[in-house]
Amino acid sequence: MNIAETYRKSESKLRTIATLLMPFVMINVILSEWSGIRAPYIISAFLIIIYLSLSLNNLSLSRKLFLIVGLFLTFCSIFLLPDWFSVSIEALTKSTFVATFFLSLCCLRKAAASSPSMEKCGKYLAEQKSNLRYLTLSFGGHMFGVILSFGSISLLGSLAEKGSSDIKNLEMRAIKRKSMLLAVQRGFVAMTCWSPLTFSIAITTSVIPDTSWKGAAISCIISAFILILLGWALDYLSSQKLKSKIELEDFSSNGTWHTLIPLAFIFITLLGMIFILMDYTDLKAVPIVMLVVPIYSIAWVAYQNMGNTKKMFYSTKHRVDEFINDDIYNYKAELIVLIMAAFIGIMGSSLIDQLAGDSMSFLDALPASIILISIIWIMPLCGQIGMNPILAVYMIGPLIPSAAVMGISPNSIIVALTAGWAITGISSPFTASTLLIARLGKVTPHHAGLNWNGWFTIIGGLLLSVWIIIANEFIVT
Repeated sequence: MNIAETYRKSESKLRTIATLLMPFVMINVILSEWSGIRAPYIISAFLIIIYLSLSLNNLSLSRKLFLIVGLFLTFCSIFLLPDWFSVSIEALTKSTFVATFFLSLCCLRKAAASSPSMEKCGKYLAEQKSNLRYLTLSFGGHMFGVILSFGSISLLGSLAEKGSSDIKNLEMRAIKRKSMLLAVQRGFVAMTCWSPLTFSIAITTSVIPDTSWKGAAISCIISAFILILLGWALDYLSSQKLKSKIELEDFSSNGTWHTLIPLAFIFITLLGMIFILMDYTDLKAVPIVMLVVPIYSIAWVAYQNMGNTKKMFYSTKHRVDEFINDDIYNYKAELIVLIMAAFIGIMGSSLIDQLAGDSMSFLDALPASIILISIIWIMPLCGQIGMNPILAVYMIGPLIPSAAVMGISPNSIIVALTAGWAITGISSPFTASTLLIARLGKVTPHHAGLNWNGWFTIIGGLLLSVWIIIANEFIVT
């Protein structure tokens, strides 16, 4: 046996071990979230260390940099933090939480990917007339975002790009492509303001004490509504300026509104189950999502093969095996970024608090409105220097004065953080949504983030700044 073959076999074994670790991590985290017992989380923290150790091969430089920064912060904490070990364990447990939530949502994406009705829904939304197309695609990006997460941008964005490619006039093609892609992206980021099936809600409610999705839901939904209306208004103004110059062609849709029934059914039943269990168990939305979504996904895959019991069983089993043995490994790059973003954010926040704790005390004296508005703007600024929203929230969140000190509801901080998260998602050239839109639109991420969405970011930030003051005063509980 030559060296190359030996290496391939050993690499295959390491891949198998690393991949199989993640289902155990998921089980432990879900068990801990539901039972309130800390021990499974500690076990998961050590499993994550093993997973990272076994996943070093075939990593891009950017992923390796995340690991290097994490190790550097760990070494710094050993010398600077008296309780460095407990802080490190806490950072690792938060990392396992993020990884588990991500994989839970990927289960739903897996089920949706094999559903022909989802593609039909997306195609119908993308083929509407010009005066309705922005709103339907924005609605689609919003609804599909709940089910598919970033997969909604890939699905609807690809359909939009494909539709515009049939136009011979290059200027007209670019305008139509840009309008459709922005509708999808803006609908998607608006969804991150409120949906319990997003990292924004999951992470912010875990970072800020005494918060709940229920308490912030109404204000967060209105934040999303503001962004959707803003996007439509900007698109309308843009189209009016171009109307005299270019007449955009309409698509011919072969479907009817009945095509949307499966999307509405999945949306209503999934969220309905989550809400019912929240009332029944008195748990937060996140642990319920972690348990319900994988089970719901398996049931959805089984339903797609209804009518043939044998086929239903083997097809469902094949999908589950494929997810565990292939998909989890293929998500390695994303998992490492998510795990290390949470770890770096918590370790960095702890070090800042230790080194600059006294100098940060001035924040306690600032008016609550100033702090809430600052959150909305600081997060997008962090996004411009490469910090994804997960890292930013884990780093900023612990430094925010407590709600009791500010004299406000803790849920007001959630509304501000999710608003900042959405603005970051639309403007940062380093977020997944901007990277996907830039690739589909054939422009650079910086152009898509700052040129295409510059005015949306500024006006959206200003509107949400006004809204957070109103919500904090009259709505949030």
